[in-house]
Amino acid sequence: MTDLAERRAAKDRFFREDPHSPLTTEQRRAFQGLAYFAEDPALAIRAVPEIFSEPQVVELETSLGETAVYLRWARVRFAVAGPEVVLTLYREPGSGALFVPFQDALRGDETYGAGRYLEAQELPDGRVLLDFNEAYNPYCAYNDAWSCPLPPAENRLSVPIRAGEKVFPGH
Repeated sequence: MTDLAERRAAKDRFFREDPHSPLTTEQRRAFQGLAYFAEDPALAIRAVPEIFSEPQVVELETSLGETAVYLRWARVRFAVAGPEVVLTLYREPGSGALFVPFQDALRGDETYGAGRYLEAQELPDGRVLLDFNEAYNPYCAYNDAWSCPLPPAENRLSVPIRAGEKVFPGH
């Protein structure tokens, strides 16, 4: 079993068994596991971040109409499914983690309509790793009680990203 397959199996166990699962009790009883695209090494993108000279604090709207605060940190450009695309990376306050909320051309069909998330990793050579095989749905994809930041317009891609988690059929 690959590391990715092990992480996916652990996530399924968490969703099925843990009292902190985003699933309702009824959903957990019927839960058969999350659906994923097959792992695609070509969608583990290493890109040079174009760090903004003056990073801005921004408020992203959430699924419940609230706002979530992030630092708009950098932009990355890369080719996927043909054309070059651009994504903005955000830093989470406090932890400094790189958060990438995005939508792709499959949203509302094969992927969650409101978008998915990705945690980018800073690499020692100054690049960032965007491994779309690790893309996941926000908790609001499973249960409307959760408040999730929505991908901003600048992170709405016109190309398909056939990697990571697929739409959750139980919601």
